[in-house]
Amino acid sequence: MPLTLTLTEGVLPAGTEKLAFRRICDSMLKWHGLSGNKVMTPNVVGAIHLLPKQQTYSGLEETEVAFIEWKVPSFAFNAREIQQGHIEEATGIIHELSGGKLPKQQIWANIVHAVDGAWGIAGQAMTNEQLGEALTTG
Repeated sequence: MPLTLTLTEGVLPAGTEKLAFRRICDSMLKWHGLSGNKVMTPNVVGAIHLLPKQQTYSGLEETEVAFIEWKVPSFAFNAREIQQGHIEEATGIIHELSGGKLPKQQIWANIVHAVDGAWGIAGQAMTNEQLGEALTTG
C-alpha cells in the first residue's frame, strides 16, 4: 500500500518527515484494524518527496503545501468513517509536526484505488479476495 507524502521543503522541521510518514502509515493500519498485521505491515511502503517552494502550488500560486496520497486495493478505505477518520488524523499529524505553521487548508489527502486483480506483491497480481485471505493469516 504505497503512501506518497509530498511536502514543500521546510514545512516540517528537518528530519521529522520520516516521523510524519510513519505516523500516517500507523494511522492507516489502525483505521483498518490492521495494526501489527504481519502480512499488511511489510506491504505498507512509499516515498517522501521534498520540493522547493517554487515547485509547489495552490490557487496557481507558489505555496507551501502537503499532499498525502495512498494507492490501495479497492477494498481499502471503503467505509466513510475510515475515510474521514484517517484523513482527519493524517492532516492533523502534518499540521502538528509543522508546529502549526502549515494551515490545514494547505494539506490535501486523496486515495487512489487499484483495479481488482491488479495489485502486485512479489511479482504476483492478486485479487481483492486473495489479498483478504492473505491478511487473515497475519
